[in-house]
Amino acid sequence: MKKLDNHFDVIIMGAGLSGIGAACHLKRQCPDKTFAILEARSSMGGTWDLFRYPGIRSDSDMYTLGYNFKPWTNPKSIADGPDILNYIKETANEYRIESSIRYETKVKEAHWDSSSNTWTIKCEHVKTKKEVTYTCHYLHSCLGYYKYENGFTPDFKGKEKYKGTIIHPQLWPEDLDYTDKEVLVIGSGATAVTLVPAMTDKAKHVTMLQRSPTYVVSVPNKSLFPKKLNELLPDNIMYNINRTAHVGITILQYSLSRNQPNMMKNFFINNAKKQLPSDYDIQTHFTPKYQPWDERLCAVPNGDLFKAIKKGKASIVTDQIDTFTKDGVLLKSGKELKADIIITATGLEVQMLGGIKAFIDGEAYNPKEAIIYKGMMIKDVPNFVFVFGYTNASWTLRADLVSTYFCRLINETEKNGKKTFVAKSAKKIEPKPMFDFQPGYIKRAMEAGILPSQGAKEPWTLKQNYLVDLVEMNFGKLKDGYMKFY
Repeated sequence: MKKLDNHFDVIIMGAGLSGIGAACHLKRQCPDKTFAILEARSSMGGTWDLFRYPGIRSDSDMYTLGYNFKPWTNPKSIADGPDILNYIKETANEYRIESSIRYETKVKEAHWDSSSNTWTIKCEHVKTKKEVTYTCHYLHSCLGYYKYENGFTPDFKGKEKYKGTIIHPQLWPEDLDYTDKEVLVIGSGATAVTLVPAMTDKAKHVTMLQRSPTYVVSVPNKSLFPKKLNELLPDNIMYNINRTAHVGITILQYSLSRNQPNMMKNFFINNAKKQLPSDYDIQTHFTPKYQPWDERLCAVPNGDLFKAIKKGKASIVTDQIDTFTKDGVLLKSGKELKADIIITATGLEVQMLGGIKAFIDGEAYNPKEAIIYKGMMIKDVPNFVFVFGYTNASWTLRADLVSTYFCRLINETEKNGKKTFVAKSAKKIEPKPMFDFQPGYIKRAMEAGILPSQGAKEPWTLKQNYLVDLVEMNFGKLKDGYMKFY
């Protein structure tokens, strides 16, 4: 029988950091499997190709945001966006991945048919708008968790009055000139604390307007180990040493934050206090109302945000917007902030599985009713895994584990002459929220009912512990009583 041009053993959706990693894991662990990567954009890289705002960088160290099989050799541990994109492209080149990518191919629907044990993926070519169909046995979603088309911007009162330029960082214009301009950045998350110091190179002044403070922590932007040691040891050994150290520090920091929140709160606030002027109002601007790790920490390499404030190039205002004016924004305190450019670093629009419609044997999949298995599969959905990273650690740590587990499942299925793997439960699973994590974008997604649920007990949970997952996904039994092979 002639092989269909658009049929593959595996289809990976998304050619970002996770998708390229997934393809490499397939080549390493399932070398006989054919695969294609479906990517809506015209280039690889995902987040790191999409975002182009000044200073774009990782909010995690690259020893853990990097792949477990590909050493990060750049001396910076917190990397700039272009360096991360080069790392992704270099990895794809080493494993000869690009020829498997189908660019400008937007996935619209995914249909599972139990009679043929096949996924049918209906796509649209971005430019021609023609429908393209692919089929596969195994489907891996690496589509991330947010809309690429637009970010989240609140419905600000009086926005139409403003005569200046309003920009969301996700849609940064290439020709924006902010030289000698008054810039106002609305937000207090990772994007805001990145933009503020980065724009002080040209801007007249940059103001960060926040409703409430975030935990901001200065981190060294280099290896934790002496330069001489980094030079003496082979790259892969030094990478694993750095990776292990950063994983350990992250787990310890998170554990202490959960078990000794007041101690860690004081630690983070004092860290900021030491780097700011002695008369700076720490209580107002750097003392959050929530406990550490109720939301992600904001890491600033070498304290660049604090340095910008100390030099007078940047400032923070903690207040709420009453209305936009023609020259800026009027705050509820009565103060007006004038600005030539306003940047709404107000978050992302969350969506699961790239917003595609899924059907199982003709029946529509409803994410609100779905229960996750090991944080990487959906109960009763065959031959399918998805990547969702940790909220308390680097995304790629979990992406690597999910891809490894996916390959183990494929190999186990075929070794025993089976066709499908699927997570099942004879008992009803009591649902609970997918995340014990409360940033705005997660709250909005939960209220909109677009996130699946987890159960109260394993394996129907999304754990936030890399070491436990590392052992379980790499060495744990596949046949756990819930994972079925048919």
